[in-house]
Amino acid sequence: MLKVFKYLKSSIFSVLAVILLLFVQAYLDLTLPDYTSKIVNVGVQQGGIENAAIETIGEDTLNKLALFMDSKDKKYILNHYEKSDTYKNETIYKLKEDSDTEKVASIMAEPMLIVSYASQEQTSSTEDETISFDLPEGVDLFQTLGMMSEDQREEILKNIDKTLKEIPDSIVDQAAVSYVKSEYQRIGIDTDHIQTTYILKVGLIMLGIALAAMLVGILIVFIGSRMAARLAKTLRHKVFTKVVGFSKNEIKTYGQSSLITRTTNDVQQVQMVVVFLLRVVFYAPIIGIGGVMKAMRTNADMTYIIGVAVVAILAVVITLFAIAMPKFNRIQKLIDKLNLVTREILSGLPVIRAFSNEKHEEERFEEANKRLTKVNLFINRAMSFMMPIMMLIMNFVCLIIVYQGAKGVDSGIMQVGDIMAYIQYTMQIIMAFLMISMMSIMLPRANVSAKRIMEVIETPDTIYNSDHLVDFKPEERGKVEFKNVSFRYPDADYDVITDINLVANPGETTAFIGSTGSGKSTLINLIPRFYDVTDGELLVDGVNIKDVDLHELREKIGFVPQKGVLFTGTIKDNIKYGNENITDEDVDKALEVAQATEFVSKLKGGVDYDISQGGTNVSGGQKQRLSIARAIAKDPDIYVFDDSFSALDFKTDAKLRGELAKITKNKTVLIVAQRISTIMNADKIVVLNEGNIVGIGTHKELMKNCNVYKEIALSQLSKEELENA
Repeated sequence: MLKVFKYLKSSIFSVLAVILLLFVQAYLDLTLPDYTSKIVNVGVQQGGIENAAIETIGEDTLNKLALFMDSKDKKYILNHYEKSDTYKNETIYKLKEDSDTEKVASIMAEPMLIVSYASQEQTSSTEDETISFDLPEGVDLFQTLGMMSEDQREEILKNIDKTLKEIPDSIVDQAAVSYVKSEYQRIGIDTDHIQTTYILKVGLIMLGIALAAMLVGILIVFIGSRMAARLAKTLRHKVFTKVVGFSKNEIKTYGQSSLITRTTNDVQQVQMVVVFLLRVVFYAPIIGIGGVMKAMRTNADMTYIIGVAVVAILAVVITLFAIAMPKFNRIQKLIDKLNLVTREILSGLPVIRAFSNEKHEEERFEEANKRLTKVNLFINRAMSFMMPIMMLIMNFVCLIIVYQGAKGVDSGIMQVGDIMAYIQYTMQIIMAFLMISMMSIMLPRANVSAKRIMEVIETPDTIYNSDHLVDFKPEERGKVEFKNVSFRYPDADYDVITDINLVANPGETTAFIGSTGSGKSTLINLIPRFYDVTDGELLVDGVNIKDVDLHELREKIGFVPQKGVLFTGTIKDNIKYGNENITDEDVDKALEVAQATEFVSKLKGGVDYDISQGGTNVSGGQKQRLSIARAIAKDPDIYVFDDSFSALDFKTDAKLRGELAKITKNKTVLIVAQRISTIMNADKIVVLNEGNIVGIGTHKELMKNCNVYKEIALSQLSKEELENA
């Protein structure tokens, strides 16, 4: 899989942009639980009052609080409040706008708690003896403290501080907030309005954060999808370019169906996993680490719960991974097999129908389909356990958090909002690992696909250009020479062509004939380097074809295969396939020589008639003539016809060869044929038998001195026909 990533180099800025945006999204996602906690803790429980930094306070209350501050804090507080208004003949003070509210809150919290307890003790008989002053009945605490000296008051404050240290900070803060709320109500401030305003403000902030996170998420998916699509395009291009350069041996090794699967389905698997990889694998650690930090800041004592949850999830993922992984390796091979069977059945439908063998082929397809379905079902069933188990773990974790949090609330070290925030952080952490576990389902299959893709891309070419290319010799243009040429198919035990010595000169027609399997097609397939010779040399224009540019070599050759191949498009497009620069007159001339003008003119649109996929809307003979016309239109130095006249009747065959002779006077023509009538007028006929040349000469010469040729000729024509030929 890692080898595939090197093709992301061109998208490095997109990768960096995605990572940056993932940090932004993680920050936004981790911020939301804070605001959830604020709405519950501050908005609901504290009435919208955030801390002890009271913004508006009566003079009497301010003086009471100042009694429980040391001289330094008292001076700081009095300097940060200014006279603002009066309420029921009492002066009202407001906190200055440039004040440090956190510092003010930290100074005011403990005095507010003390004043609150002192007020309760003087007005009612409370059983809460957290702070007790034990004053005689009728004695006012605040007047008493006001009459004391500074040293006496500080001594009392020290004793009170010792008691306050035993009280949790959260209780101090909540008591202070409660005191602030009661003070607001005392001086006529609408506390309900404060609460509503706070909840609306925080709610709008949360809505904005959620909207921003959504937009960032959309942008991440957009950039990631484009990047993955570019990677898929690059991989398809690399695979296709590599396959186009394969020799027949590599094509045979992989198989056409497998190469199609690797170019399409395998690339699609990699593309899909790259999108999720960028979105999940990078995001999960960010949100996971950030969630742990936030959770520890909320309550470090419950961090072990996260550890237990993560270990449980990893155990589930590893177990399922071990069960399903071997099956992932089989899936792509089974897809190859299904594609192979489908392709064979579809391409061989006429034969299947002719032998009335539809039932057998249906069973063969059903067998391949069942195997693939069985493996997919096994994987899906194994993975179907994942979500229920994950949900069980998540719900169990929530129960533990609520239980531990409830104990914290009861002891005053946590608030309800903190529990909710902790649950959200924990869920985010678990979801991060859950996303990684979901990747574990996709990654093995994508890894197999990536290996299959890279296997094709990294396959060494057996047909390739030499490091030291040479030019063709103009003075020997069109000359084809075999020097002691032998050839053996890869992994074969013997040579199919042995020690061939032959020269085909320009202006001559050299024909090859022999029994089936004698090596005729193999021999001429060596000329355009569909295969490379095993021993000896094959020269074109006086130069070894291994030493010249492969493209230039094939540009010199007009090759017509035994089976006519046409491409989707018009007839004109197919004729111009070898040379796009030819004129319409050249197209018409090529069709005329190939004896195709008559049937093309009867088609709707003539040369603009659309050929369907594989040329299925024209007959075999028409397909063959159009293939010949394509080679003629290219106007090469060397014509190679691999049994390209087999589908033509004798009359058309004769006319075509007659017209062909007129335009190939200075060209080299090589013809492989099964019919004696096609080659008997050739300048040179080469007779092959079991990969060896057993005769070379004209028709008449071979009839006299080559028994193999004579047997072939007599099997096709009578003595009279041969004598009158």
